[in-house]
Amino acid sequence: MKFPKFFRSIYQRHDVNQKRQKTGKPNNFNDICNIPGESFNESNALFSYDPYNANAWVNIAVGILIRNVARASFDILKGGNTITSGSIYELFRRPNQAMSRYDLWKETAAWWYLEGEAFWWAGPDYAGGIPQEFYILNPRRMRHEQRISSARHLFANEITRWVYQTDTEQIPIFSDEIIHFKDWNPWNPMRGINPLGALALELEQDYYANKANSQLLKNNAIPMGILKTEQTIRPEEADAIERRWESKYGAVRAGRKIAVLGKGTTFKPLSFSPDVIKLFELKRWTLYTILAKYGIPPRVANINDKSSALSGKDTQEQHAAFWKYTIIPLLKQFESILESQFFVRYGLKETGVFDVSDIPELQQSEDEQSNRDIAEINAGLKTINDVLRERGKEPKPWGNVWYRPKNFIPTAKGE
Repeated sequence: MKFPKFFRSIYQRHDVNQKRQKTGKPNNFNDICNIPGESFNESNALFSYDPYNANAWVNIAVGILIRNVARASFDILKGGNTITSGSIYELFRRPNQAMSRYDLWKETAAWWYLEGEAFWWAGPDYAGGIPQEFYILNPRRMRHEQRISSARHLFANEITRWVYQTDTEQIPIFSDEIIHFKDWNPWNPMRGINPLGALALELEQDYYANKANSQLLKNNAIPMGILKTEQTIRPEEADAIERRWESKYGAVRAGRKIAVLGKGTTFKPLSFSPDVIKLFELKRWTLYTILAKYGIPPRVANINDKSSALSGKDTQEQHAAFWKYTIIPLLKQFESILESQFFVRYGLKETGVFDVSDIPELQQSEDEQSNRDIAEINAGLKTINDVLRERGKEPKPWGNVWYRPKNFIPTAKGE
């Protein structure tokens, strides 16, 4: 990964930032990059392959999640009112020249679900103050330096510098240039934790099951037909018999061949062994494990379990549950991280919230809403005008009076 003007801006700001950090270390690029005791957060430490590339359902699940996260609108509020102009609004609407608001949250969520963390960087031209742009960095290429000089710093988890590994160089980035989204990690409180780590064995088994199935299909060359004779047949005679058969009855389709067997030779097709059948059950288990880990109901992933027939209502409930228990909790976590690392850090009066009011999966159907309104009117919880005002319609002159249903029977006091 290469950034224009990056090295020049780093070296220009290095003396100032070195004094600001007050670490006492030499003002030397090599001393900054060669940090003992830390290693890059490579996914290869968990997997010998990339699950997002090698496992179809990891790819599908992450795709479903990030598309839905990006659907929610991120609003900037000031004094309780939504603002639609200003530098903060423009920053989140267009984080940089090559990125849209949709890309910002989609890529942030993608790294979150693949690595358990995501990094926003203030850009190569950042010189302090409120950032003017954001870039998303690859967490697998990030390394950190921790300053521990007292017990307070030990528990505060203070990171002084980050180092970003490009294809050719290691680039120092100071902590005030980074917004770090991270999930809780009991083994390393400085970094997020890969959500697929607990599924490493299941994903590895699925990976090798796929390879075994592919090899099985490649070698499963069972002929479509067999010509059998009790006589001894030379190879050239077998070829001649096959050609005569094809010329009279047509060539065999689907890439299969005709087998010509002689002198009592018989053919017995191979069948799948119980061990091979178990591979298919293993893949099914892995599929549901991945969906459960990411909080995706089967119908959201377009999976219909044959053991249970799902109605339209069941599908709607699963889509609503997906938003209520998977997407919205993550959006709230993103809001709190930005609140502490951006809005509070820079002393801003604005704040940012996700607006999910326009998400169809969270809306009640018109019939459900009407039935609920009628029930509340009959129970005396609302008047007709209350309902009309909620729907944005003009009230009725008689709509403020509650009409008791005829089947309501008054009771005497104390009964």
